[in-house]
Amino acid sequence: MTTAPAAPMELGYFTMPLHPPERDYAQTLREDREAIILADRLGYTEAYVGEHVTDTAETVTDCVAFLCSLVSDTKQIRLGTGTVNLPNSHPAHVAAKVAMLDNLLEGRCNFGVSPGGLASDWEMFGTLKSDRRAMFQEAMDHILAIWAADGPIDRPGEHWSLSTTKTAIPNIGQGLMVKPFQKPHPPVMVTAAEPYSKSVVNAAHHGWHIISANFLLPEWVRSHWDAYAEACASDGRTADPAQWRVARSIFVAEDADVAREYAFGAQSPYRFYYDQLGFKLIKAGRANLFKHDDAQPDDTITTDYLLDELVIAGTPEQVADQLQAFGETVGPFGTLLYCGMDLVDPVLGRQSMALMAQRVMPELNRRLGTDAPAVAAASVTAG
Repeated sequence: MTTAPAAPMELGYFTMPLHPPERDYAQTLREDREAIILADRLGYTEAYVGEHVTDTAETVTDCVAFLCSLVSDTKQIRLGTGTVNLPNSHPAHVAAKVAMLDNLLEGRCNFGVSPGGLASDWEMFGTLKSDRRAMFQEAMDHILAIWAADGPIDRPGEHWSLSTTKTAIPNIGQGLMVKPFQKPHPPVMVTAAEPYSKSVVNAAHHGWHIISANFLLPEWVRSHWDAYAEACASDGRTADPAQWRVARSIFVAEDADVAREYAFGAQSPYRFYYDQLGFKLIKAGRANLFKHDDAQPDDTITTDYLLDELVIAGTPEQVADQLQAFGETVGPFGTLLYCGMDLVDPVLGRQSMALMAQRVMPELNRRLGTDAPAVAAASVTAG
């Protein structure tokens, strides 16, 4: 990588999650919980979980509720909404439940937000033709104001109007709202999922942090930091790359052939993931996410192409090589988010997470010239 942050690169975890719809739902929820519990034991610093309501493959319907189930089973890892899709919910409801989560976690919460990216959710919530970016910003304004307010709520808006002034009895607490544990609020994370994302610029102007999605080509990931840093500079601030999170699809195994088969073979969970995601995004008119050049025909965006372009796989040494090359393209960043997949082979899936923490990251940080603390061995059996 060109210029390393002063501190060692940290390792986090991100999952949509995405499972074959025919799998037992309760079992996949258990697996998703166990992966984050394992990440905590392995020293991953943070974990994010996505949410969608109208998709039986993307199965966490409320990421705050899911993260609440992990409060007592995790000790050090920060848990992040990844993301709350703000146009789908009333901002007062979001403010209340995220504040509760932050208090349950005693400050181990990151607040990840976005306008949402699933068309069937837009239809379900009546926003298919709405300006969801405007809804996102209004929702954020409401949420941050609720957390800052001491008295009854009174906030008119275009999409939501919030008030407790007619019924508030402040001396007994009625009409008031709970506040987050962290002051003034949990760190805000905005997921960027498009080249030259406007969300990145908006996040920079508000002092929020960004997460670059795992399904973007390296040059589009780089476009995020360029835009973020420029926007910060225009406000008279210097952007800190140590606060940039970048997600990648990674698989690590002791044997290169095993790694290749699990990452690229016919039964690969990575193949299932990019079959699903590629189809959805191309159908939604977003094939540009996967193209080096706009002139590239859509029919060249096959699953094999996506796997070749977007999945990093191999032995610990090979994965470190690929991540180093990736970093030389995108520039320095502070946290690498390992993306959780369906567990086709639970042993290999958990071992990959362990090898990532215990072998890949120390080697990557050694190459970066940073002094990373040793990662303790941990059982790969969660639960």
